[in-house]
Amino acid sequence: MKIGCPTEIKPQEFRVGMTPDAAREAVNHGHKALIQKGAGLGAGFTDADYIAAGAVIIDTAEEVFATADMIVKVKEPQAVERKMLREGQLLFTYLHLAPDPDQTHDLLESGCTAIAYETVTDANGGLPLLAPMSEVAGRLAPQVGAWTLQKANGGRGILMGGVPGVAPAKVVVIGGGVVGTHAAKIAAGMGADVTILDRSLPRLKYLDDVFGHVFKNQYSTAGATADLVREADMVIGAVLIPGAEAPKLVSRAMLSEMKPGAALVDVAIDQGGCFETSRATTHADPIYEVDGIMHYCVANMPGAVARTSTQALGNATLPFMLNLANKGWRQACEDDPHLLNGLNVHAGKLTYFAVGKALGLDVTSPSLALKS
Repeated sequence: MKIGCPTEIKPQEFRVGMTPDAAREAVNHGHKALIQKGAGLGAGFTDADYIAAGAVIIDTAEEVFATADMIVKVKEPQAVERKMLREGQLLFTYLHLAPDPDQTHDLLESGCTAIAYETVTDANGGLPLLAPMSEVAGRLAPQVGAWTLQKANGGRGILMGGVPGVAPAKVVVIGGGVVGTHAAKIAAGMGADVTILDRSLPRLKYLDDVFGHVFKNQYSTAGATADLVREADMVIGAVLIPGAEAPKLVSRAMLSEMKPGAALVDVAIDQGGCFETSRATTHADPIYEVDGIMHYCVANMPGAVARTSTQALGNATLPFMLNLANKGWRQACEDDPHLLNGLNVHAGKLTYFAVGKALGLDVTSPSLALKS
């Protein structure tokens, strides 16, 4: 199979869909790795690294899309890229379709088959291709939140760990999954007073058993959330409903009760965000103010640490990429129901129910798409 990897063109996106090691594995399995010129530079991989791995360097994205049987990316295809997709072509990348009707329409129109990293599952009910980027984003969230809190950036001027005689920042993390757990760990490690909210009692018990008093945890109700947000210096939104639009857990009305200059960091922005006032930003212009509250809503947070993120993502996606290339997408999905859960679009039909619900579109069962 011809596996194509174009340069990411989303603003300030420095990751790349295939590492040289992944390209070498593909070549060793008898496939062709087609890498756009300069695709890996943002993550520290040169064209020479890919050539040494046996890949072929292609000058333009147009040629990559026109030649490849499977396109492997990091971020969702941008509008210009979606025009280059064709019927029968396989797209393997993050999609986040629920809050993005334009992308969904274009993918359906293209006739391609699209498998989304974020909805591939595992035997334990986890999301193995989302987890590494959730770990990175969770660890980044307190770091960028601390920067947002600096007075020069519009924040309250609060130091995360305080100093002797001065209280540390109060940090609230909404969601106790992968993002939330890593965010709470790092924020607590920075010396902040951290509380994590979640609706799963087993998850709260797990967090208490593993982390003890490193950070506090509390069952998430509307009242508890409102009380904690009111007193917080920083709120990190880390709620995920796989494939679906994120729930809005902090309303605009709540902002008026928060401390002026407090920071909201919305890690769920890829899925529409979990704060009512969230809108996607970029690394070039990451923060904005609403009602005196600073918002950090960068839609590709892990892109800021592109080399770490690329390597972590590549480790997770490689086995799935090889299965898709070795077997073809139909056989690979038939053999692995967890990979089939990643199927979002096929031949003009939407195949992921949470996306259909969010966008009001008809959905075809993935198992029926296999037979079509």
